Amino acid sequence: MNDKKILITGGLGFIGSYIADELIDENEVLIIDNKSTGKVENLQNINHENLTLIEKDLNDADLDDILTDVDYVFHLAAMASVPLSIENPSECIENNMDATIKLINACKNNNVKKIIFSSSSSVYGDNTNIPLKESEYPLPKSPYAASKASGELFLKTYYEAYGLNYISLRYFNVFGPKQDKNSQYAAVIPNFITALLEGEQPIIYGDGEQTRDFIYIRDVVNANIKAAESDYNGIINVASGKKTTINELYKIISETLGSDIEPKYLPERKGDIKHSLADVNNMKKIDYKVNLNDFENQLKETINWFKTKL
Repeated sequence: MNDKKILITGGLGFIGSYIADELIDENEVLIIDNKSTGKVENLQNINHENLTLIEKDLNDADLDDILTDVDYVFHLAAMASVPLSIENPSECIENNMDATIKLINACKNNNVKKIIFSSSSSVYGDNTNIPLKESEYPLPKSPYAASKASGELFLKTYYEAYGLNYISLRYFNVFGPKQDKNSQYAAVIPNFITALLEGEQPIIYGDGEQTRDFIYIRDVVNANIKAAESDYNGIINVASGKKTTINELYKIISETLGSDIEPKYLPERKGDIKHSLADVNNMKKIDYKVNLNDFENQLKETINWFKTKL
């Protein structure tokens, strides 16, 4: 992607900052972020000549002004926390639903070529039809998951009614360097690494036999860009298509770090799902495929980054 004007909402966050760094040398990049969780230091070059940073909340911003001549929008700004959405559903509705609908409408009014929406595998809930296909009916168990399902539905509606091109990317468990251990994007990985590096006992909620489908941050970035460049409109799972139990994950990380600390098991958290595995066949529609042989090396790269920070 070259010579485009791009808006990234939540561009100071974990995923958004990677997308910005990837695109900024060849494109004009605008970031809007209220800095509630995002950090300027996530960007490689905050002073890049192609970067404009707008420190505002989407609900307070003049989006018609910001979106003037914008080609593509990557929408990542959100309350990205299942537990927090359960504790404060009103804030989740304001940040995830109201702001998203406002942005979608502004994209329509300003003839944006395409909006790439960061959705979540949480929309599937406890659906047992594994591997999970995009055609499955949403079964959200939290306000966060419901807000993502709502965003997908509004985008589909605006595509059908107004021709606004879109793709909703359902991220499974994203991980990688720069990840905040307090993030809800596969927070189990940075939490395990941080605890072991600090000589503490990591926590596993439930029996550890719950499964997750982990996806590396650079694959997520590449999928976002491929989605923008493709002609496809609809929903795409962004995942590896490979399941890993939390106990297996802990074993890999502890062995990599040479730690013999045993994890502490606590009761399951409200809103958490038991099993998660994606059907990734639809990723062909954006011409992307994950290399399944890289998982342990990707974990090592993530561990090494945390070592330099702790």
